[in-house]
Amino acid sequence: MEQHWQRAKAAFAAIAVPPILWLIAFFVIPLGIIWAYSFGENVTQIEIGITGTFANYARVLEPLYLTIFLKSAWVAALTTFLCLIIGFPVAVAITFASPRLKMILLMMIMLPFWTNLLIRTYALMAVLRTEGLVNHSLEAIWRLVAGIMIGVGLNAPPDFQPLELLQNTGAVILGLVYVQLPFMVLPLYAALDRMDRSLIEASLDLGAGHMRTFWSIIIPLAMPGILSGVIITFIPSVGAFLTADLLGGPNDLMIANIIERQFKRANNWPFGSALSFSLLYITFIAIALQAFLAQRSRRRGR
Repeated sequence: MEQHWQRAKAAFAAIAVPPILWLIAFFVIPLGIIWAYSFGENVTQIEIGITGTFANYARVLEPLYLTIFLKSAWVAALTTFLCLIIGFPVAVAITFASPRLKMILLMMIMLPFWTNLLIRTYALMAVLRTEGLVNHSLEAIWRLVAGIMIGVGLNAPPDFQPLELLQNTGAVILGLVYVQLPFMVLPLYAALDRMDRSLIEASLDLGAGHMRTFWSIIIPLAMPGILSGVIITFIPSVGAFLTADLLGGPNDLMIANIIERQFKRANNWPFGSALSFSLLYITFIAIALQAFLAQRSRRRGR
């Protein structure tokens, strides 16, 4: 016979207290210290005075840092959009696949999680670099075309020039899509797998085409997964550090790179803390907006 947790408070406390204490000790308290630093200023090279100043937050609003915030948001939004465009068909294919094929596809989606992000990023660099797989493949095609042209009596084309695929914004976006795509596919699949497929059959039986059924039935039913996937993809993309640091150039710094430099190079922890919490405030706003839209969607469904 099941026993309600309120009748076994001791057992519940034994299970709940350790993780709660862990979160308080290693998450809440450090976060509180960083939050306090955001209202301080450097007294010496190793001492920070908590003065209650808002100067650090005022500095965040300077055009230079606002521009970096906006660029980070734009890169994250474009990454999220591309992940949604690519991930939705993948999630639909997994949903309607046979049970055996579904397990294989899900395994392929989750396989990247088994490899460290740093290793995956370096692997992508090896593919995109000047002497990487992409440029070697393009050079092979170029030589094949040149050989055909010479064989038919045409002048040979100029020598192949490798493409600069690294150290630019495109490489950063590609790297973020590569990293964040599973976080979009899995929530979409979870939402699509729960939908009532009889609604799709009814729509097709009543004369609606596949495209109209897709837009009128599948998209609304998948909206909770879309909202969750967008949030789960957008927030880490805004705060991405490693991908922008390794794949981007000097003009492709994102806000996380600026935060890292304030803590490690400039030794300006108060301003770095203000930047960190400004990003955290944006995250809270995005989560609150997602919760509001999800609640509004549920009310419409009723």
